[in-house]
Amino acid sequence: MLEGLREEVWKLNLELPKQNLVAWTSGNVSGRDFESGLVVIKPSGVPYDELTPHDLVIVDLDGQVVEGDLEPSVDTATHLYIYRHRPDVGGVVHTHSPYATSFAALGRPIPVYLTAIADEFGGPIPVGAYSQIGGEEIGREIVRSIGESPAILMKNHGVFTVGSTPQAAVKAAVMVEDAAKTVHLALLLGKPDLIPDQEVARAHLRYVEKYGQDPSGSKRERYATKGNK
Repeated sequence: MLEGLREEVWKLNLELPKQNLVAWTSGNVSGRDFESGLVVIKPSGVPYDELTPHDLVIVDLDGQVVEGDLEPSVDTATHLYIYRHRPDVGGVVHTHSPYATSFAALGRPIPVYLTAIADEFGGPIPVGAYSQIGGEEIGREIVRSIGESPAILMKNHGVFTVGSTPQAAVKAAVMVEDAAKTVHLALLLGKPDLIPDQEVARAHLRYVEKYGQDPSGSKRERYATKGNK
């Protein structure tokens, strides 16, 4: 079932160790098939270098295994709670990436000290309250506290990101860690200046509307028109 989505989610799970966002078997990526409502998620405790597309588990939104020989991730209840309450979300990622998780350990959001944070997140990267692992508590707090951000730091725990696709959620996870590292280094040197809210909103809107390639027209036309990085 869902061979294309399985392949995609498998490849994106492999990006987590490549991007230094996880250690050993921690972390997970899931993706939702909007047509069937089914979710593909990483199995629990399988080393990334041994993971195959066939190992990924397909579950319904109630957590029942539809296809797969292995136990799904222990974070499955969190992912499914998000999917049930955020119909716009097609991908969820969980990591313990060190710089971002250091902010989570302190229960501190990441302020908009960088244009990259304004662009990608449209505001501070929020922090959610401590929630018990194992049930729906983390998912409930994520939905309550994430707002319009694609990322949230969960106090004393780690990072969760969401996106319209699994790839968008993985991108957000990569960018959270990159931003957290830069902010951490800046704080070692002094106190950065916040970017004003109005400028954050302007930069984020421009990024959403202008960044990347226009799917219509030739490559030359798209590049000349957009002038993107």
